[in-house]
Amino acid sequence: MSAGYRIVEGADLRARNSFGVAARAPLLVEIDDAAALPGLFNRFVPAGTTPLLLGGGSNLLFAGDADVPVLALRGGALRVLDDDGTHATVRAEAGASWHGLVRWTLDQGLCGLENLALIPGTVGAAPIQNIGAYGVEVGDLVHAVDVFEPASGSFLRLSREDCAFAYRDSLFKREPGRYVVTAVELRLPRNAAVRTGYAGIREELAAAGIDSPTALQVFDAVCAIRSRKLPDPAVIGNAGSFFKNPIVPRAQAEALATAHPGLPVFPGADAGSRKLPAAWLIEACGWKGQRDGDAGVSEGHALVLVNHGAATGAQLLALARRIAGSVQARFGVALEPEPRIVGARW
Repeated sequence: MSAGYRIVEGADLRARNSFGVAARAPLLVEIDDAAALPGLFNRFVPAGTTPLLLGGGSNLLFAGDADVPVLALRGGALRVLDDDGTHATVRAEAGASWHGLVRWTLDQGLCGLENLALIPGTVGAAPIQNIGAYGVEVGDLVHAVDVFEPASGSFLRLSREDCAFAYRDSLFKREPGRYVVTAVELRLPRNAAVRTGYAGIREELAAAGIDSPTALQVFDAVCAIRSRKLPDPAVIGNAGSFFKNPIVPRAQAEALATAHPGLPVFPGADAGSRKLPAAWLIEACGWKGQRDGDAGVSEGHALVLVNHGAATGAQLLALARRIAGSVQARFGVALEPEPRIVGARW
């Protein structure tokens, strides 16, 4: 062990990915202090190599072993930087638990993140994927992202605009390896109207007899919904939603809705596009609850692939490809995976 980091050679990554699939890495470096990054890149990351950045392991699938060094930022400090009484800026280090951050902000009397409760993983992964749920995306609340740029050896600060957030997308995802996220700053209100319009939340609150919910009550409702619908990775290996909800041209969505009554259609990013629920498409193709050996689809949610025990990442990837192929064949809609795939191409 050295100051600020720990090194593991020939690292076993099975316990470091929420699918629980077997995988190894030639080198794993756990980093407590981001200030150590320049020295670590100079020492352990060969020139021209992009290391694998590992957070909670909840948004990736190891279809094979990692053939590059793996870096895991563990620093998880949370603090309020400034507070004018109506809004506060919160800084969270990359290694902090995302769900833990959401709960902590509510404890500080801040709101805005409650719809993003119970999303697994770390803060550092949140802006990369531009995580979103129940009508809220983290990019809407990001104030700035602190990063390390290996090519220049510099620490930089990127504004929300610099991050180029889009649906499940960002500058970080489009240019993998260019930056290492070290911390995220969020600008959060103390009082704001809660968002309860997304399917399920209003019904959950109504069932509890809540007409005018607080942010904490929305948080509790989201936790209850997600706990019922999504399997716990500690019980059965999974990475949550495996596919993105596809965005299609408005005309195509309208034609599909006419041909398939009951298909929900949601607004897209602009007037000419619409969002379709991948779970509906997959379930309509008969995949919900199906199993091929130990690789399967959750009985509770068609969007979730699960490892019943001994599935390999390659087997899960093969199943995902079969699912996407059947959706393409029946509906003419291409599905894209949410998790990063290591050791294979989609």
